[in-house]
Amino acid sequence: MAPKNTFGVFLLFCLVLLLVSVESHWPSLGIHEKYLSSLRTTKASIHNTVLPHFEMRNYTQTLDHFNFGPNSYDTFLQRFAISFKYWGGANTSSPIFVYIGDEEELFLDKFTTDFLVTNAPHFKSLLVFIEHRYYGESNPFGSKEEAYKNSSTLQYLSSEQALADCAQLITDLKKNLSAENSPVIAVGGSYGGMLAAWLRLKYPHITIGALASSAPILYFDDIVPHNGYCSVATHDFRESSESCYRTIKNSWHEIKKTATQHDGLTALSQMFNTCRPLTSAEELTNVLEQIYTESAQYNDPYYNPVNTLCEAIDKDPQEIDPLRRIAYGVKARNDFSKCLKVWSVEEMIEYRRLSGWRWQVFLLISVFDL
Repeated sequence: MAPKNTFGVFLLFCLVLLLVSVESHWPSLGIHEKYLSSLRTTKASIHNTVLPHFEMRNYTQTLDHFNFGPNSYDTFLQRFAISFKYWGGANTSSPIFVYIGDEEELFLDKFTTDFLVTNAPHFKSLLVFIEHRYYGESNPFGSKEEAYKNSSTLQYLSSEQALADCAQLITDLKKNLSAENSPVIAVGGSYGGMLAAWLRLKYPHITIGALASSAPILYFDDIVPHNGYCSVATHDFRESSESCYRTIKNSWHEIKKTATQHDGLTALSQMFNTCRPLTSAEELTNVLEQIYTESAQYNDPYYNPVNTLCEAIDKDPQEIDPLRRIAYGVKARNDFSKCLKVWSVEEMIEYRRLSGWRWQVFLLISVFDL
């Protein structure tokens, strides 16, 4: 394909993305770890049907792309999904859309695939979804316990290695399909969007462009304020409802005040219907902070979690107790049938011990995670 035509395909692709963005619920995956993300779990349970035209495959991936140690030439099976349903074929130089997976198992539900599947027929594109190393079934060491046990095994978990994985897989896939002339556009959301942008920068011969959706590519130390993330979440709630915003703001002091009173933790446990009795005020404030920031982060028009939460909090204007208003909002979010899961310090330590994302955040990416 001539360079001019290739560039035109990319521009047309971007234009169509803008036109359909209102109707397509693009997966904004980000700062919150997916294993704790109840919103992501809810969406996956709603759209849990794997599209039949996707085929799951394994690629024999290199463990270490950059060093020459004893284990550098070891390999592991990296999972990816591919769909030929809309592809025009290698002989037509039809494009390849590559979704770059992030810090979770590769989901092939409608929520994850809908955006690209919607656009694939127009461009007659091949669809490829790549699972990130160390997540899902693409684990170089078999189990999470083995992979995350120490720095010796975790040393191969990095953005640089993940980018090299994508470059190698895409190159070999194009060769096997005789599709060397098919242009590739990398696509990703949040951390996956960062990878898509970095792939375009580091391996410009692999892709002709990248779509980085909700990608905090500048969210590093000394570039943005440390409270920048929470400030944006606060703005979202205040924009939705001034009353809701003030209720949430006032509730922090009331939670701590109530917790210090006799049987205060018991009262809070009953009021918020926690799955087990609270042992500290921090257990409640931590989970509430996650609910608020997670709702803002995933505040797509399809679900409107911020508006839904604020409408429940503001439902009874005669209620003057901010805690009861917050509790009603949380219960409404949980459909009034589920207890509120809270995490003890010990549970969080164990979870983070088996979290590859924590390793990436604090040692390899930045310190923007909450």
